[in-house]
Amino acid sequence: MKMASYWLDSASPFASGSPGGPSGTADVAVIGAGFTGLSAALALAKKGAKVVVLEADRVAGAASGRNGGMCNNGFAQDYGGMVEKFGLERANMLYRAFDAGVDLVEQIVTEEGIACHFGRVGKLKLAAKPEHFEKIKRSQDLLARNVDPETSLVMPEDLPSEIGSDIFYGGMLYGKSANMHMGDYGQGLAEAVVRRGGTIFEHNPLIKMRRVSGPRHELTTPHGSLVANQVLLATGTSRVGPLSWFRRRLVPVGAYLIATEPLPVDLLDRLTPRRRNTVDTRNFVSYFRTTPDNRILFGGRARFSSRSDPAADAKSGAILRRSMINFFPELASARIDYCWGGMVDMTSDRLPRAGEREGVFYSMGYSGHGTHMATYMGKIMAEVLDGKAEANPWRDFDWPAIPGYFGTPWFLPFVGAYYRYKDMVG
Repeated sequence: MKMASYWLDSASPFASGSPGGPSGTADVAVIGAGFTGLSAALALAKKGAKVVVLEADRVAGAASGRNGGMCNNGFAQDYGGMVEKFGLERANMLYRAFDAGVDLVEQIVTEEGIACHFGRVGKLKLAAKPEHFEKIKRSQDLLARNVDPETSLVMPEDLPSEIGSDIFYGGMLYGKSANMHMGDYGQGLAEAVVRRGGTIFEHNPLIKMRRVSGPRHELTTPHGSLVANQVLLATGTSRVGPLSWFRRRLVPVGAYLIATEPLPVDLLDRLTPRRRNTVDTRNFVSYFRTTPDNRILFGGRARFSSRSDPAADAKSGAILRRSMINFFPELASARIDYCWGGMVDMTSDRLPRAGEREGVFYSMGYSGHGTHMATYMGKIMAEVLDGKAEANPWRDFDWPAIPGYFGTPWFLPFVGAYYRYKDMVG
């Protein structure tokens, strides 16, 4: 079993990075070569800007290349709750931003010729308890009437056509959702940036950022420095470096995944006949999809932890394997070929934040819905840097610091215990 991301291990390698480190000047420096940074760099390069991307590790090597492989529209939150909180018009505007993200991923894949197995397979949300299905029915009725007529209910008696498991009580299908090979998408985005005139420096973590004048900043890595007219932070808040303001507002929560050996097609036809992205309704959520080479990739929270290392990943992987077998007893003897984890940057309300602070632009905090929203916000931030602040759907959102939090999430075990209790009783 490899303790590595299936997406990164099986991706075509990015071969167009620049050696050494940055120097000179740039119109825009982008910090982070995940989907946000690469999408922004691509959009800016197409506008004719001189763009330099600084990446601490490798292209798409963090959350962008360590996720569940889904490109799902819709909120993490209940749509009805979002309407109550923000009003119908604003809730629908935000919902459509997630839709636009999926559309943009498809557009970029097509225009840039990225071979990443993009497909509109749909997302199936499964009710883990009978009362969850009642809530799903109410939510789907609101969605279909107000903003997303491409949703539909899957009644309990119709579940066998969608999933070969008897532990669920109905579900909802989001017809716009898609999936793809995340590693190949990330590498393809990076190649497109370079092809359009951008420059990418891998293994160049930001260690110092100094304001020169106005929005101009000098950015320093261990291998060089440059002065940029504008800076976009498109990264998670690593525990080192000059990002302490953001560290008080983002909580890194571990997400963990396993991938089976390649499975017989007839077995997959029984377990997931339509090859949907599939997620359940528990707080300790589980999700799965198939891969292009016929594996089942199974992920979830497993534990509330801020650790991702071989020992922590293996512990979580064992929990996920038990959950997978609970879904699909036929997989009890399936070999696990990959086990990995990574950090998801969560905001307190699980909504992204983007804007400008002290001359530095930022977009982050996608809270587990980053694939398409990161891609979308990269392009949006290219417009914001061009002076079009109104393009940013998150521009008016407050972002207070989390009380008592300074970058070490001491409270995660208590949050995990609370959600386990909710799963038991709710």
